[in-house]
Amino acid sequence: MILNVFAQEAAQQPGGLMSFLPFILIFVIIWFFMIRPQAKKQKETQNMLSNLKIHDKIVTIGGLIGEIDSFKDDETLVVKLTKELKVEMRRSAVAGLYASPAPKKK
Repeated sequence: MILNVFAQEAAQQPGGLMSFLPFILIFVIIWFFMIRPQAKKQKETQNMLSNLKIHDKIVTIGGLIGEIDSFKDDETLVVKLTKELKVEMRRSAVAGLYASPAPKKK
């Protein structure tokens, strides 16, 4: 009689994999919508930073816009902000390439 009750309870409980299925699905959804796009964006940024060249117009993370004048070493570049002003900065301080905004229509 007691063995029969335990057998019924064991038959009613879902398997080990079925109990973890909601957690697995949540992880897959988080990976697909959050982790994967962030990794893709980071890879594109790293590719852009490694392909910088002289005379590229850039925007820094501080919002300064300038033109790359030269490279001091692998991680340091010299940016010309005005004709007289040059600034040394790290590659990691570059937010992206600068694209001139389109003129406003009146």
